[in-house]
Amino acid sequence: MQKVLRCLIVGAALALAACATPKSEEPQFQTSALDKLPFVYRMTVQQGNIITDEMVDRLQPGMTKSQVRFLLGTPMLTDIFHTDRWDYTYTIRRGHAPMKETRLTLFFKDDSLVQVQGDLRPDANRAAQREPAELLVSVPDWEDKRGFFAKAAAKLGVEPAE
Repeated sequence: MQKVLRCLIVGAALALAACATPKSEEPQFQTSALDKLPFVYRMTVQQGNIITDEMVDRLQPGMTKSQVRFLLGTPMLTDIFHTDRWDYTYTIRRGHAPMKETRLTLFFKDDSLVQVQGDLRPDANRAAQREPAELLVSVPDWEDKRGFFAKAAAKLGVEPAE
C-alpha cells in the first residue's frame, strides 16, 4: 500500500512540475558559433518578386489584372478568399547584414487596379524625371551562307535535292 501511495505522489509531483515550466515566447534556434564570425561566408539569399521603382511608376489606376501581371509578374501571395488583393514581397539577406524586406499590396475592383499600398508607391514626378530609354536594335546584313553547289544550282534554276 505504501508503494502505491509513493508512486502516486511521485507521479503527481512530476505532472505538476511539467506544467510549471515556463514556456519561452520566442522559438529558440540552434545556431553554430561559427555563424557569428565575420570571416565565415554567408550566401546572399533573395526571395520573392524583385520590384523596382520604375516598375511601380508604370502602375496606373484602372489597369487590368493581366496588365499588372505582365508588368510586375505573378504575385507571391494570392488569397482565395480575397481574390481582389495581390501581395508582392521581396526579401534579401546579404551575408551577415540584416534582412531587408519590401512589400507591395495591390487592390482590385471589378478586374481593375484601384489602390496601391506598401513600401513602394507610384510617383508621377519620379517617372517624369526618368529619361525614356531608347531602344536601338542593330540588324546585321544578310550573309549568304549557302555552299558553292547550292549557289550554282540556284543560278542554273535547279532545285537542290534534299
